[in-house]
Amino acid sequence: MEMNQDNSASMQPREIQQVLLIALIAMLRMFGLFSLLPVISIYASNLDGATPILIGLSVGAYGLTQALLQIPFGFFSDKIGRKPVIFFGLVIFIFGSLISFYSETIIGLISGRLLQGAGAISATLSALLSDVTRDSVRTKSMAIFGVGIGASFLLSLALGPIISSHFGVKSLFIIAVFMSTLSIFILVAMPNAKRLNYHAPLDMRELVKRPILLCNINIFFLHLVLTVIFVIFPFMMMSEFNVSTENQWKFYISSLIVSLLFSGPLIMSDDRNKKKMSLVYPIAFLLFSQIVLIVGEGSSLLLFSSLLVFFISFNYLEATLPSRISIFSKKEIKGATLGVFSSCQFLGAFFGGLIGGILIGLFEPSQAHFFLTIIIFVWFFIMFAFRKHL
Repeated sequence: MEMNQDNSASMQPREIQQVLLIALIAMLRMFGLFSLLPVISIYASNLDGATPILIGLSVGAYGLTQALLQIPFGFFSDKIGRKPVIFFGLVIFIFGSLISFYSETIIGLISGRLLQGAGAISATLSALLSDVTRDSVRTKSMAIFGVGIGASFLLSLALGPIISSHFGVKSLFIIAVFMSTLSIFILVAMPNAKRLNYHAPLDMRELVKRPILLCNINIFFLHLVLTVIFVIFPFMMMSEFNVSTENQWKFYISSLIVSLLFSGPLIMSDDRNKKKMSLVYPIAFLLFSQIVLIVGEGSSLLLFSSLLVFFISFNYLEATLPSRISIFSKKEIKGATLGVFSSCQFLGAFFGGLIGGILIGLFEPSQAHFFLTIIIFVWFFIMFAFRKHL
């Protein structure tokens, strides 16, 4: 896909500073969500009132409120400014983390996770990043932002199980409170950037243009699949691969580290080339990463290889999709456009938790994984039909 962008332009020092600070805020906040992914389904299964569906909801509940509030937050950030909206969202996230910490029941945990999600600032952070960078370096800035999120994802998956094994899962909620508080201090200390203060009426037709619509569909499926995996895989790794909960982090961290050696160059190549790689290819590799688990014999090497291919594809898609939709979006409605994009992302997480909970309630882990593979195949089939536009 051709994109009109001068990728030879260099980022100015002011742009680099602002992008790094924005990425740091996102990294600190997202650690509180990502660090829970490998451990929350097992943790939730031991709470009072736990059922398979409620376990799945505890994993993805934050996605529902994120999805519902991304658009309003993005809209208001276009009107009153990015920083006030981000500040408000961080405060809400802190309260949600505290409720989760004090909860002893599955309903209480879900309530806290819903409130965590109500701090829906992902789109506003992306819009702020777009405000402080030129179009000619947008892919570079989004790549830095994406790498930051990827690094947070990597560290959280590695450290979350380690921290929880020593101090309990509840300690992760306190860490989330601390990191979000630190994010508030960074936000307040950030130099005020020139804000794009447009008040043109929102043209809904801009939000359903084919390139933007396809980006939204892709981010929805990407996070649906990710969340289903983290509902199913902890149980599947124990039953099918004999990997205890204390050792599961070793597979996550090793596969993630190696995946960066491959996904990093792919992301940078997208930055340098006007013609972007078709998204059909990374989705096909996602599908392949799950098929090998179905047709192959269970072994540690097979599990590692599957996770490696999955994370290579995931990292690339997670970095390139925000960059692409930011370039497609008009400046006047960038906050709203990114709000819809983030809503689709977190709506995918919510439905991923719901579907994952239903699957582990009805089927054995290996059978639930088979249905996950079917979901990825449907996603691939849809994108293959629109491959000329990817």
